[in-house]
Amino acid sequence: MRFEDFDSRGYRCVDVRTGYGEWVGHYDDTVEDAMDLALLDQLTTPDWSGAHRAVDLACGTGRTGAWLRERGVPAVDGVDLTPEMLRAAERRGAHERLVEADVRETGLPGGAYDLATVSLADEHLADLDPLYREAARITGPGATLVLVSYHPHFMMVSGMPTHYDSASGEPVTIATNLHLVSDHVRAALGAGWRLAEMREGVVDDEWVELKPKWERYRHHPVSMATVWRK
Repeated sequence: MRFEDFDSRGYRCVDVRTGYGEWVGHYDDTVEDAMDLALLDQLTTPDWSGAHRAVDLACGTGRTGAWLRERGVPAVDGVDLTPEMLRAAERRGAHERLVEADVRETGLPGGAYDLATVSLADEHLADLDPLYREAARITGPGATLVLVSYHPHFMMVSGMPTHYDSASGEPVTIATNLHLVSDHVRAALGAGWRLAEMREGVVDDEWVELKPKWERYRHHPVSMATVWRK
């Protein structure tokens, strides 16, 4: 299924490295905690403080890494494709090590982590299989994988891609792909993961206060968090 079949915006589209390199300066002011961090707060399955070493895939500016450290994860490494995002994450200081790499082929040692996270990144991948396989490769037995995703339902009903405003004020799309929930399940199971928990964030009063135009999407799911175990 293609996102282009639902796209109602028609913005100019750029690749991931270009887009996030331009967005980095106001990314943290644009992405609402309700989209991802609020869902992480709701999860009950992961033993955050019991993790010994985590990898924050598609770490961006370090928001998720900082959240993990605040929950007691003692050591977090970060991986991102965009140098500008990595520099922002370095300034935040939540990661022990930062690596410029694709989340589908990180170059990290096998079995090195007992916790992996991916937040708001899988929509930029044409195929989910390599992500789940790489997460399985770099984590050890019994590891936990936590994904926060832009909900495919919301992408379809809103026609809204991942996008930002350029320095000139032009709205720009970062290459966006549509993955159904079943696509995640198929890819994860194929890589040896088993679903342990799932949460969906819906457009509620908090969201409408943040984005009044979203009143027409009230009660629609906008993001989702899935917890996988090896």
